[in-house]
Amino acid sequence: MEYFEQNLITFENHPLVAHKITKLRDINTGSKEFGEIITELTIMMGYEVLRDLKTKDVEIEAPLTTMSSPLLAESFTIVPILRAGLGMVNGLKTLLPTARVGYVGLYRDQATLKPVRYYYKMPVDAENDPAIIVDPALATGGSIDATIDYLKQDGYKRIKVMSIFASDVGVKLLYDRHPDVKIYTAMYIPEGLNEDGFIVTAAGDIGDRLNGTYGYKKARPAKP
Repeated sequence: MEYFEQNLITFENHPLVAHKITKLRDINTGSKEFGEIITELTIMMGYEVLRDLKTKDVEIEAPLTTMSSPLLAESFTIVPILRAGLGMVNGLKTLLPTARVGYVGLYRDQATLKPVRYYYKMPVDAENDPAIIVDPALATGGSIDATIDYLKQDGYKRIKVMSIFASDVGVKLLYDRHPDVKIYTAMYIPEGLNEDGFIVTAAGDIGDRLNGTYGYKKARPAKP
């Protein structure tokens, strides 16, 4: 499929990524470890996502000589979709602590499965820098599609998407609607979604898993 060659970059063949994905899927992984793994995967993917940041050469005094060496010539804006996207912010901030952060608050209408916006705040004068939308699950694609629309309306042209899990449904939607936006995901899942719009073989509701607001462990039967 065309979008695999042009717009979708996956990391699932890396053994460390595969190992960490399994830990995320496991219902026995607690919220603390779950959040740490999300951060680790974000850092690992971030090196590739940020590969095209612009640099400039500066003169420095090295221990044995004076030389010209590159420094970053631009920053980037991290755009988490609340609330699960917050789990990926620290990973990118680890790579560049001065990166700015914008926030998009969306919830999914349970009847229509369409996103409803309740909060939107972007940094001032950041539209010329890259904007990295982060959301651990690209499922139906509706929330990320809407966020891309908001950013484009504000003049952002260098937009990328980072997710931990991405469904074929969501990837195809973004490719059809925004062929100029690259998608980076730790794990691409070709299977469809369930009736609630979730990726069945992913990690459940990642916002709940990160915050410990819902448990997936089955109750043990009472002892006789």
